[in-house]
Amino acid sequence: MENYVHVGKLKVAQELYTFINEEALPGSEVSPDAFWTGFEKLIGDLTPRNKQLLESRNVLQRQLNDWHIANKSSFNFEAYKKFLQEINYWESEVESFQVTTDHVDDEIAIQAGPQLVVPVNNARYALNASNARWGSLYDAVYGTDVIHNNDVHSPSAYDPARGEQVITYAREFLDRTIPLIEGSHKDAVKYLIVMGKLAVALQNGVETRLQDESKLIGYQGSPLDPSVILFNNNQLHFEIVIDREDRIGSTDLAGIKDIVLEAALTTIMDCEDSVTAVDAEDKVLVYRNWLGLMKGNLSADFSKGNQHVTRRMNPDREYISTDGKTFSLRGRSLLFVRNVGHLMTINAILDQNGQEIPEGILDAVVTSLAAKHTLLGNGPYQNTGKGSIYIVKPKMHGSEEAAFANELFDQVEDLLDLNRNTLKIGVMDEERRTSLNLKACIRQVKDRIVFINTGFLDRTGDEMHTSMEAGTMIRKSDMKSSAWLQSYEQSNVMVGLACGLQDHAQIGKGMWAMPDLMNDMVKQKIAHPRAGANTAWVPSPTAATLHAMHYHQVNVREVQDTLKKDIRDYRNEILTIPVVESPSWSEAEIQQELNNNAQGILGYVVRWVEQGVGCSKVPDINNVGLMEDRATLRISSQHMTNWLHHGICTKEQVVETFQRMAKVVDEQNAGDPQYRPMAVDYDKSIAFQAACELVFDGYNQPNGYTEPILHRRRLEFKALNR
Repeated sequence: MENYVHVGKLKVAQELYTFINEEALPGSEVSPDAFWTGFEKLIGDLTPRNKQLLESRNVLQRQLNDWHIANKSSFNFEAYKKFLQEINYWESEVESFQVTTDHVDDEIAIQAGPQLVVPVNNARYALNASNARWGSLYDAVYGTDVIHNNDVHSPSAYDPARGEQVITYAREFLDRTIPLIEGSHKDAVKYLIVMGKLAVALQNGVETRLQDESKLIGYQGSPLDPSVILFNNNQLHFEIVIDREDRIGSTDLAGIKDIVLEAALTTIMDCEDSVTAVDAEDKVLVYRNWLGLMKGNLSADFSKGNQHVTRRMNPDREYISTDGKTFSLRGRSLLFVRNVGHLMTINAILDQNGQEIPEGILDAVVTSLAAKHTLLGNGPYQNTGKGSIYIVKPKMHGSEEAAFANELFDQVEDLLDLNRNTLKIGVMDEERRTSLNLKACIRQVKDRIVFINTGFLDRTGDEMHTSMEAGTMIRKSDMKSSAWLQSYEQSNVMVGLACGLQDHAQIGKGMWAMPDLMNDMVKQKIAHPRAGANTAWVPSPTAATLHAMHYHQVNVREVQDTLKKDIRDYRNEILTIPVVESPSWSEAEIQQELNNNAQGILGYVVRWVEQGVGCSKVPDINNVGLMEDRATLRISSQHMTNWLHHGICTKEQVVETFQRMAKVVDEQNAGDPQYRPMAVDYDKSIAFQAACELVFDGYNQPNGYTEPILHRRRLEFKALNR
């Protein structure tokens, strides 16, 4: 139970009230009286509208269910489209327009590169991501499976043979990215700056230069003996680091000890899918860390091996330009904050009727208040050079909900005395109604939009719930090759370009979910920049460094310019429903699918409910580590719900599968001293009961979301274990 403070007509949890008054408001140029009076008014104005939007979702879902039931034996695509238009699920076409977003930082508007997403309630992870703006290519290649040679890989000590492979790999990167007029970087023995140009001495005595000398932009040290040489390719920077006294540099002909790449240009500090925040205690941790990032003073203490480590935000990087002037580049990733969507309420504040307020409204106000400090220069590092605050808004359904987000941002700006459109918005294209009406959604936020992004997992979860009554869904592994998904991914880019997002906003792609399989990522994720996306999600700083190479290989601007010449409309294909007319799977195939889903659900839910971990690397049924969050949970639970609903499996079979997989998950977590086994007593395991509820009550969950059950079960667990 929360301890509340009465503030006007509001009841505010003591912990949140103290944080806002004593930490967030001081230095913000907003008085406590003005803040709480304005916040109360904002809640009163917008809460009814929020509730109405959620009820509209429910009405549409009931209409969809009824139509599919009535037309199951005689489905007609044109009749389906007409029905969607009649109920305004498929909205009226909007006139062409171009977005007008201004004051956007270059990391979003100009540069193309990787993006991290991390739970902001973990200060260590948040700082690690912020500092992942620059990453060692040597470390990223040496420490992963990018190089296949386990015979020479010694994880406990430096392996010179593997080190040579890494150096060769890095030199090949240099040859591709900054090729020489003559010879190869593999043959370089010295790098120096002569008359503002890079001179490279080769083993054969020849001195050569870059084919494109404009790629050299600066250095550290002296021109004839530089310690760092800075290059720019496709608007992305990287360094050659030279130190002949270093363990690695001393064995290198040119004294190179590393190649350092500009990697995670941007990071989303997440309050949503990767976070467990169910009450005021949790929210204050989220907000306090975000405030520390915005002030630049966040730190984290932890032990690494036998050492005590204090992690802080990295400083900027200083260089000398080719014409002798000093300049700097940011040492930190540009930070977004992802608020929650419109669905959930939270007991951190109760309104005048004693009702929980919408959590998305709370997030918008408090994260914006915290971010105002960076606009006022209240700290050593500022997140923006253009005076903007970047907020990602997820899980919106259609343009009416985007318009509501815009109205919310307007009122937050007025509350905090910010100029109009200071708050920039990122729109997650992860719900079916948004995919279908993306152009209309963008139009509602055209003056503040800086980001659109596809999300395969949530989007698939919504696809399955929306069309639950249409029939039996195909297997999860077949979804990525399905017609609707391919069209959805292409449509997102096409609509973004047609609306003028180039030079104003990011067009993004989703997460690589297998953090240990970096060789596969390096081979496959180049498809994202080739598709015209100027950012894509990666699961770690190491992955960001490796993915950055793709943006050196692909000039995204050129790809986008080509795509703009032939804009296509993919909405018919997007509406293709991924169902099987006459399922013919064997009993073994059905059980395999159930095992996979149940194991993944349990592995994630047990950590969420009982340990408060919202995102982590969870071993799958084959012990392959996968990054799991609520999006992966949504797709797995809705898939099982669909198969159960259509009689592909029975409730008894699902229960047996969950119980058997609980033993597998218990064994996978046996080394965790804080873990509570589920199989000891299924009836008393809150996590096990939550997992089952997600499937057995999945049909009734709003849009198939997992948050209502997870939040309730987490609060139940916390209450029993205080």
